[in-house]
Amino acid sequence: MDNDKQNAIVPLIPLKEAVIFPRCVAPIYVYRSRSMAALEEALSSTKMIFLTTQKSVEIENPLPEDFYHKGTVAEVLQVLKIPDGSAKILVEGYYVAEIIDFLRNERFYQVLVRRLEPRYHYSKQMEALTRSVVSEFERYAHLSEKVPDELLLNIRSISDPPSVANIIAHYSALRTEDKQKLLETLDVEKSLFMLLQYLRSENEILELENKIMDQVKSRIGKSQKEYYLGEQLKVIEKELGLSHGEDIELADLRRRLKKTKLSAEARQKVEKELGRLSKMQPLSPEATVARTYIEWILDLPWNKFTNDHFDIERAQKVLDEDHYGLTQVKERIVEFLAVNKLAHSPRKTGGALRGPILCFVGAPGVGKTSLGKSIARALGRKFIRISLGGVRDEAEIRGHRRTYVGAMPGKIIQGIKKGGTMNPVFLLDEVDKMGLDFRGDPAAALLEVLDPEQNKAFNDHYLEIDFDLSRVLFITTANTTEGIPPALVDRMEIIRLPGYTHSEKLEIAKRHLIPKQLELHSLDKGQIIFSEEGIKTIIDGYTREAGVRNLEREIANICRKVAKEIVRKQKRGSRRLKQINITPEKVREYLGPQRYSRTYVDKTPQVGVATGLAWTEFGGEILATETAIMHGKGELVLTGQLGDVMQESAKTALSYIRSRYKMFKINKDFYRTTDIHVHIPEGAIPKDGPSAGVTLAVSMASALSGRAVRQDIAMTGEITLRGKILRIGGLKEKVLAAHRAGVPTVIIPEENKDELEEIPENVKKDLKFITVQNLDEVLNLTLVNSPAERKRTKRTQRRKRAERLPLRRSNSRQANSLA
Repeated sequence: MDNDKQNAIVPLIPLKEAVIFPRCVAPIYVYRSRSMAALEEALSSTKMIFLTTQKSVEIENPLPEDFYHKGTVAEVLQVLKIPDGSAKILVEGYYVAEIIDFLRNERFYQVLVRRLEPRYHYSKQMEALTRSVVSEFERYAHLSEKVPDELLLNIRSISDPPSVANIIAHYSALRTEDKQKLLETLDVEKSLFMLLQYLRSENEILELENKIMDQVKSRIGKSQKEYYLGEQLKVIEKELGLSHGEDIELADLRRRLKKTKLSAEARQKVEKELGRLSKMQPLSPEATVARTYIEWILDLPWNKFTNDHFDIERAQKVLDEDHYGLTQVKERIVEFLAVNKLAHSPRKTGGALRGPILCFVGAPGVGKTSLGKSIARALGRKFIRISLGGVRDEAEIRGHRRTYVGAMPGKIIQGIKKGGTMNPVFLLDEVDKMGLDFRGDPAAALLEVLDPEQNKAFNDHYLEIDFDLSRVLFITTANTTEGIPPALVDRMEIIRLPGYTHSEKLEIAKRHLIPKQLELHSLDKGQIIFSEEGIKTIIDGYTREAGVRNLEREIANICRKVAKEIVRKQKRGSRRLKQINITPEKVREYLGPQRYSRTYVDKTPQVGVATGLAWTEFGGEILATETAIMHGKGELVLTGQLGDVMQESAKTALSYIRSRYKMFKINKDFYRTTDIHVHIPEGAIPKDGPSAGVTLAVSMASALSGRAVRQDIAMTGEITLRGKILRIGGLKEKVLAAHRAGVPTVIIPEENKDELEEIPENVKKDLKFITVQNLDEVLNLTLVNSPAERKRTKRTQRRKRAERLPLRRSNSRQANSLA
């Protein structure tokens, strides 16, 4: 035959534990990306594909050396696409082929194959051998009971020896390696001999298996008979007063019950379950459920406590070692230790204080979870953490009832068992991320857990007995209290972590983050030194957050690049490695262009532009609010992705200006003939909240009156229709934003005056704070005269000076004459 007809270019699909033979139809499940690409190529051309077998099923992405180079060229008959992106196809083998060459293709394997023809000549010996193989296969079909009768009839009607060998090999339960040998054997007579040998061996094994199964069935019947006789014997012995040896496992449970200091209710429950268990068949499902229930109760740390360390100085030292700043939180923990120390005093008889429920609320990365670990270390207690993010089932908290298959206790009891004590520090992480669906409200289930008056008798649905949680120190964390039900918030003491200042981030990087990353990246202190300016560059130019998580990532990024430089120098044979100083230039070299730029406001007064302060989850931000006025129909246009509350603040500000039009010296009907457009830049970021009311009012008043706004003043506050300024939140973050931007003066509501105590002293030293009660005060402080008014004022001043000038001259002449 001509070589061009013998060879073909086809896509390749490697198979796991499957060998396809010519003249055989088989289904194949295709799910790998390369295989799907090869299938698409085949469907778009000749529908022919080369199927070969992997040498190992464990390899997910096989290379050319991982599969056999002899296989079968087959045609794709049917394709069934599955929603997950995979496909189930039906193929029919055509002929055996061998790979000659791999063609370049990045998406799938495309190969050049050569057709291999079977070799045989017809003889009586060949016919006898073929009949023997068919007879042995019929015996195999009878023993295995897995071969349909239609296939046997089909094989008896085929007289072609290669086809008989291929079909029998395909439908026999042979090993993959044996099938591959049969496929690669082109000598038909040799192939039939091998197949006959495999079938006889398989038939012998099947006969032994059937014999063993018959024996097992008879023994099972005998064991059931023995069980019933044994149960009758137990009853007879009980009636006669004779003792009967208990099951070893049951006896072990009884010994554990005697040693464990259970509550009276729990002991009664376990004894009752042990009585039921002793009457059950050991291998029955009910016995397994009862045994697991008893083990759960016995595994709980009944009356096991760790000794608390009430050394206040040691606790303060531990908290300071693990966290920089967070003064309020540390003070609250030390207060808790002090009260407990008094409660444990020999002069006191009241006992230990019930554990308070602390809730740390703050932006991601401010150290909420790590603070819980530090508290546990300071107290000397075990630390347990469970994540509540995404929990939607009440049973996750209170457990499943034992009527359900696979029932188990809730996360609270599981955590107590894991901790091994009744007074651990229990951290409930992401408590604001719980959901609500048809399976109940997990937040409602937490009400009993976090209530000191109720959790001393917490009842899990699985255990159905009371367990004391009053000695557990529960700590919850959340990014915001908005997602927490009010009833749950009422049971917790909210401690807000407002984020770190620029100087605090600098100290945290020096004391904690850099040493930690140097150790993780196997770097010595002498190999890399972070300069203070370099750290500031990372903080200002590459992170924008309230916490320090991204700051740690960027420091780790620099450490990796330094480690790469060191390894390269070592490979080149450099004996002495110079110390690498991380300066601002090095930071930009390693991390690329700065991602963020510090916001600095222009100090020149501008008309219609007011500097506001906003709170974000990354900390405080400066918001330049702009207002433009145009001749129109009195429309108010608000842009910059302003939320509903901020839009209402803008309408309130406009109503206030309309009510004071005489004070601003503007036309009474300006709202009918003037369009007002208010825009807050960075329009891709959604903005909302009432605290922008003051800024919006000042910007709009400036644009309508033509009076410029002082840009050296930043402001925040919620307004009412009468111009009263109300309290706002996030003052610390907003003040820090003004400090970073270099704004010297900040206007805040009078009601927030007490919160200035929380502002760091170095920040208060650089800023001037003005507290206001109404909008008139703000407008007098921020608006300067218009250009026309300034000209009139200058003319008036010059006229007054000119009027006073002759008087001065006459007085001077009189003085000279008297002299």
